[in-house]
Amino acid sequence: MSATLTDVAREAGVSLATASRAFSEPGRLADTTLKRVLQAAASLGYDTPNGGSAEKTFGVIVPDMASPVYATLLKGIHAQAWNGRHRPVLFDTDEDLHREREQIQLASKLDGMLLCSPRLPDEDVRALVGSTPVVVVNRVIDDLPSVVMDTEHGPRQAVEHLSALGHRHIAYASGPLRSWADVRRSDAIAHACESLGVRFTRLTHHAASIQGGRAAAATVVASGATAVIAYNDLVALGVDAGIRDLGRSCPEDLSIVGVDDIEMASARQPGLTTVRLAIGRCGSLAVEVLLQAMSGATPPPVASLDSQLIVRGSTAPPRP
Repeated sequence: MSATLTDVAREAGVSLATASRAFSEPGRLADTTLKRVLQAAASLGYDTPNGGSAEKTFGVIVPDMASPVYATLLKGIHAQAWNGRHRPVLFDTDEDLHREREQIQLASKLDGMLLCSPRLPDEDVRALVGSTPVVVVNRVIDDLPSVVMDTEHGPRQAVEHLSALGHRHIAYASGPLRSWADVRRSDAIAHACESLGVRFTRLTHHAASIQGGRAAAATVVASGATAVIAYNDLVALGVDAGIRDLGRSCPEDLSIVGVDDIEMASARQPGLTTVRLAIGRCGSLAVEVLLQAMSGATPPPVASLDSQLIVRGSTAPPRP
């Protein structure tokens, strides 16, 4: 069996993401690291993504193509696909389970698919995918390879940051009902609050949008929490707008933390404290793993990318 990118990463002593970057974004690696990965690839006889493999056409299924998060993910996917002149075909489920089911069936007729944040139950996804090579993005499904962004370290950092500021009651503004990442972020925040002796309130589910955050704002205020961590930056921005409609302000009356670090997060005033995720990198790595699967190799079960808390002006000590 030919060497895989996982073999190269192991041989070079680096992460799978770093090994992938050596072929897609070599300028972002230190010279010594790049040299080590390339030497490992050469010694193992690894065929690089641009090594002459046949062009592939694969489906990319996302729940909301209008979201800046999925726009960034798609940009990473397209850039990596372009390196090998592969052709991604975009499907937008619009958070509709019936549409998602139909689109998986359509994409299964292609060479492969990237299934981004699917909402259907695990068993339904496995049955619909069948034998088509697939990589699940931002969710883990048993027996299917996955590329995920951290759902624990960053949210835990956010709780620790708020606790250090003096907040003793933190709310979580939930995202879509069937979101895999939402459940894990919520659980990570709850566990961090428990370990630090901070009261935690989990709020009801809302759309992963600014309007969803606006809808959640009144519940956030009614909870009595002095800080809120939102499902994503859009929800966080919506909460900020919503509390202003109620005569409150951020961070004076409520500290707000988002997740993703989209471009708008740093443009608002004050800047939004947020958990930065490697969204574009996730897209390019997902293509690399899918190419392995389509070539007949066995990709890693789960490839995970780290997160980092970015502190800006939307968090401050609570009022006395």
